[in-house]
Parts: sequence; structure tokens; C-alpha cells
Amino acid sequence: MEVKSRHHLRSDVVSDLETTLADQLGVDLDGDAYERVEFEAVDWEVILVDGEPQIAYFDDEPFLTVRGANAYEPEKRLVTVDSGAISFVSDGADIMRPGITEATGDITGGDLVVIAEESHGKVLAVGRARVDGTQMVGDEGKVVDSLHHVGDDLYEFAG
Repeated sequence: MEVKSRHHLRSDVVSDLETTLADQLGVDLDGDAYERVEFEAVDWEVILVDGEPQIAYFDDEPFLTVRGANAYEPEKRLVTVDSGAISFVSDGADIMRPGITEATGDITGGDLVVIAEESHGKVLAVGRARVDGTQMVGDEGKVVDSLHHVGDDLYEFAG
């Protein structure tokens, strides 16, 4: 991915970003330097926190990347999948009900969510919920659309 531009964020923008992510995910960002990176061929905007790609904009909404979620361990908007779903989720597949073991009750359909595996709690993907968290566990149906996952171009980008 070719970088089109990069620039440091003003302190008021950083403050808004920190507040948004604290409200959404229950995380406290604690970086010293925040840089916005825009790319040539894709519409992604990434925020580097101390040089690491930890925040991205999905449909103009800031949210942690997989790397960011693994660094800050969100407490909200969390969907947990069983070991049988790991390879599918890691390859970018959408999340199906049978693979979900748990979802936090604060998820509303349309929310961005983090998808973690149950054994070690490692985040595998970021997606958009199709249903509320209380409706995610079940026997059939697609409930989260995958937007970013381990091994994709965004994950592989090194600030």
C-alpha cells in the first residue's frame, strides 16, 4: 500500500479520538504521537499511535485495528468465537452464529465490533454487527460482516 500523505494530529482531534474509543470500547489510549496516514489506492485512513497502526476509519468511524485491539484489550463491543471459527475468521470470513460463544450485551446492530478467540482472547478481526449482541449466539445465520482481519493489507501495514 502506497502512502499518499501523513501528518500529525492536533491535540483537540487526539482528545476527541481518545474519548470516542473510551466510550465505544472501554480503552484508554496512551500514546505520545498520533499521525494520520492516507493511502493512494485504497480509501483507508489509519492513525499511527507511537508509530503503530492502531486505529483505522471504517465508513468514517474511528475504531481500533486488530493490532490496536490486541494492544488495548477492549472490554466492550466484543464478540468471542470458538476454536473452530479461528481459521475462517482469520481468512476474512463473515462471522456466523454457530461459531460465537459470547457477545457483550452493549452491541447494537450496525456497531463496529472486535472479534476475539476464546482460548487466549486474541483479537482476530474487526467487523460490523448485523444484530444486537444479545441475538448473536445461536444455530444459524451470519451476524457480523468482516471488515479487517489478521493478515490483510491493513494488518500487514507497518507505519
